[in-house]
Amino acid sequence: MKIALITDAWQPQVNGVVTTLVELVREMQSLGHEVQVIHPGLFKTRPCPGYAGIDLAINPKKELARLLADAQPDAVHIATEGPLGWAGRNFCLKHEWPFTTAFHTRFPEILKAALKIPLWVGYAVFRQFHKPSSGVMVPTQSVLRMLDQKGFRNLKSWTHGVDMQLFEFASTPTDHHELKDLVRPISLFVGRVSYEKNIDAFLKLNIPGTKVVCGVGPLETSLKEKYQNVHWLGLLPREELAKVYASADVFVMSSKSETFGLVMLEAMACGTPVAAYPVEGPIEVMGTPAQGGVLHDDLGLAWRNARSISRHEARDRALTFSWAYSALLFAGHLVNRKLVT
Repeated sequence: MKIALITDAWQPQVNGVVTTLVELVREMQSLGHEVQVIHPGLFKTRPCPGYAGIDLAINPKKELARLLADAQPDAVHIATEGPLGWAGRNFCLKHEWPFTTAFHTRFPEILKAALKIPLWVGYAVFRQFHKPSSGVMVPTQSVLRMLDQKGFRNLKSWTHGVDMQLFEFASTPTDHHELKDLVRPISLFVGRVSYEKNIDAFLKLNIPGTKVVCGVGPLETSLKEKYQNVHWLGLLPREELAKVYASADVFVMSSKSETFGLVMLEAMACGTPVAAYPVEGPIEVMGTPAQGGVLHDDLGLAWRNARSISRHEARDRALTFSWAYSALLFAGHLVNRKLVT
């Protein structure tokens, strides 16, 4: 099948959505599918307001229409709700092409935190965006139920995976060169240093050892000034990031608005147990009861209990996820427009 994947999130951006799509494309190609990625790098762009490092396409309608008309794909999947997503949606509706979409990120919560836009407004806009989709792929059951309650339709269960070879297991925390002189235990956060990550909840924890943050974002400068004892690593190549995961004693997921939380899987694949709140993404990744970490409304208590979780248990939980299975589910949800009468 020839697939057009339209996304506002793509390399060189660094985030969970990009990682998911890169791995998905690789797996789909291994299954024999042809995937054409239509991404911001093919257009004139400008930085996303408030999100340095994320560039958005400017007026992509005409060029995107040309790309789709030339490609004549069998199926169209729109991964994001940005300028390219809307342009792709409008093209498909105009030409009566069926398409699928995905709900990767809880942007209404981000818009509320960053711009004070009421949640109901954000979800109303997103509901309108996804309304004509033949299938809205959602990576967790809890988020799927939430969207169903908010009036979203044609919801499809999906999931994500983890590269078990890249994120190698370490039976004991390793000594990464950036972290070897830090006081243990080392508590790690990986992700965008942004509004929706609730990172203050991690940084203010009264716990022993050293807190380490890997990531950048709009709150980075203010948080560095506020928490000067934190070790900040910035952005790292994924090969280096894998070594940092393996060096940590506990991975802390402070966010309460994850649709999945891929970084938790990556940490557990390296054997690092997770401390998180019992909310949608962590529940899906760690299960009920939690495996490979601890879920608790008191993040500090979750951290203390996670210290007793076996690194083998964390790895075993990560092994239950795979990109191969994710790609098979994705392919099954696509709609071949040439077979639709």
